[in-house]
Amino acid sequence: MADEAKRKIPLLMVLPPLIFLALAALFLVGMYREDPDVLPSTFAGKPAPALQVEPFGEGEALQDAMLRAPGVKLVNFWASWCAPCRAEHPQLEAMQDAGVTIYGINYKDEPAKARGFLEELGDPYAAKATDPVGRTALDWGVYGVPETFVIDGKGQVVLRFPGPITVSILQDKILPAIQSAAVE
Repeated sequence: MADEAKRKIPLLMVLPPLIFLALAALFLVGMYREDPDVLPSTFAGKPAPALQVEPFGEGEALQDAMLRAPGVKLVNFWASWCAPCRAEHPQLEAMQDAGVTIYGINYKDEPAKARGFLEELGDPYAAKATDPVGRTALDWGVYGVPETFVIDGKGQVVLRFPGPITVSILQDKILPAIQSAAVE
């Protein structure tokens, strides 16, 4: 019996350091990824997923055919309860003023609050829809709002950008993706 107890003690002494080393190795691998802030998009270079949305508010309703029409366009998932959506709104309006077509999909929001959001901040969307249960967001791989997709004239996803569009993101990522999509 004493021999059995002696054999169990070394295992109990070795196991915690082994677990620690395994976790440390996983941490190090995660730290040295190419760009840890980039969430992979399985849709880049592929057709934009079909829309399963409902009309939202007044104005033109977003239709699936609009995504496949000629010309570069952005699809922006947003919500009135989303503080980063409020922060990115001036950049969306600046792009609209520059002639960029932006389609808005309101995500899991109360219609009255969503309308109030656009009345207060302005409506940069050429057409919009609502995704009340998040079905389209799920199909598009949306992690949370805001998320913006650059779509080319063939209806293919050129860029997926998760998070709010800041001035630097607009200059460094969104505008280059729009230029790239316009060339294709």
